[in-house]
Amino acid sequence: MSSYNSLAAPGTSASPRSFLERTGLDGQLTVFGGRWYWSLFVLVFGAAATFPIYGSVFTALNFTSFLINVPLALGLALLWGYCGVLSFGQVAFFGIGGYAYGVLAINWGLGAATVGAAVCALGLTALAAAAFGYFLFYGRVSAWIIPVLTLVLTLMLETFLGQTAGLEWRIGDAQLGGFNGMTNIPSITVGPFSFDGFSLPLFYLVLALVALTLAGLRMLANSHFGHVSMAIQEDQERAELLGYDIRRYQLTIFVIAGLLAGLSGILYASWGNFIQPTSVGLLASTFPVLWVAVSGRRSLTSVAIGTVALSALSDTLAVYSGELAFVVMGAILLFGMMAAPNGMVITLLRGIARLSRARK
Repeated sequence: MSSYNSLAAPGTSASPRSFLERTGLDGQLTVFGGRWYWSLFVLVFGAAATFPIYGSVFTALNFTSFLINVPLALGLALLWGYCGVLSFGQVAFFGIGGYAYGVLAINWGLGAATVGAAVCALGLTALAAAAFGYFLFYGRVSAWIIPVLTLVLTLMLETFLGQTAGLEWRIGDAQLGGFNGMTNIPSITVGPFSFDGFSLPLFYLVLALVALTLAGLRMLANSHFGHVSMAIQEDQERAELLGYDIRRYQLTIFVIAGLLAGLSGILYASWGNFIQPTSVGLLASTFPVLWVAVSGRRSLTSVAIGTVALSALSDTLAVYSGELAFVVMGAILLFGMMAAPNGMVITLLRGIARLSRARK
């Protein structure tokens, strides 16, 4: 574990623990930390928050669609990097969150009702993740089968949603829409602020949620819960012999990852006022795995950076050809796994850190 961070494990250092260590923002199980990291953290998010003032509002609004993917990717990083469970089904919970929000928001109306719709959609996503995860973990499904089953969940959901084009596929006033998707979804609205893709409030909301999610997951990873989860990943039998209910820990992390995927789905539906079956399809299911694998699944910060960068690259390539984007992303994954098994982003950041220390 110590190779992940230069910080000593909590309680093992002779020197007093810093505030960052006591709160769990820094610790043994999170890569990067210390004053330089948090200074850069504040600087980056400060620059992003003020970008619409000194930069282009259009660019900031475009950037929102990339940031929306970060909670989804961070949830998978927690599940895969700290629990050892690879899932190809995170976009299924993305879709459940987005579609649930769309149905509820269309039926409940505008204004404060959209906030209630978002909260209820998160709850429904958590219930779906808990139900599916219960059968995975309490059924003691082998680790290598879980990626297959989660992929099957994604394909089943895409197939079902794709055949809902008829008028009979209506929930109240909400028409599911088949392959055309659900349209006219109201954006989340709080007072005078509408969180849609054409206004800055959504940009600031997503930016704040990304910062809070990143900080919160670092605290969780460095907590006792995170240490037990990592021990379960390293050796399940030993952790179970020590008295830990490994299934409860795995299920809890699975639900958290599903909840974060649902959050991204709700934000996506509010951003574009639509959601379609391709959002939960086979192609979509591979992108979160690619973002996390290339970035470095045991570094939450690297995953956040890599997700934004790779989402932007994929979006740029898709302008020319969707197939080109997929081929390039696949090539990046293959190259990254061979050249930087721990993740290209984390390897690059570690190299920069070593160079800065060498100059001192």
